[in-house]
Amino acid sequence: MTREVARYPVHSDLTTFDWRVSIAEVCSSGPFSAFPGVDRRMAVLAGRLSLLIEGREAIAVCPDTPPVFFPGDVAASAEPVEAAVTDLNVMTRRGSFESRLSRLLLPGPASLTLRAQTTLILALSPLALRCQAGRADLAQLDAALLERAQECEVLPRDSHGAFYLIELLGCPPAASVR
Repeated sequence: MTREVARYPVHSDLTTFDWRVSIAEVCSSGPFSAFPGVDRRMAVLAGRLSLLIEGREAIAVCPDTPPVFFPGDVAASAEPVEAAVTDLNVMTRRGSFESRLSRLLLPGPASLTLRAQTTLILALSPLALRCQAGRADLAQLDAALLERAQECEVLPRDSHGAFYLIELLGCPPAASVR
């Protein structure tokens, strides 16, 4: 099951999006959907996944491993290890958009300088955001979409904070978040 977090353009579908961010629940082994002309970045949020990408050796991916990059038109398959897996997918139309996907751990409040035209912050723990656009409280797996480069303060709600910073480069401003 896949839940879309955000996409551009707003009225695009799975064959016409320029960029798309989603969270998927992987309960059984199987192939990834093919996305010709699209680059993918994937990170595991919960669980452990055995990932096989054509032309590469199989790898184990878990919340502690770095995100994996692979073309959407290369055959890939995954198998959850022991239990269902939750993963984060960032897909960009090759040649038009690029993405960066970084997991950040905070021991306390931090100031970020957001440089991308479009940035998403996906909370892995409860966070408060203070940005030029306003203030937002995020629960685990909530996302905030921020447009235009700006300063943003991230305040963990617990003793520490964790989130994924998703930067979409070369993108026009987005108009929709779900």
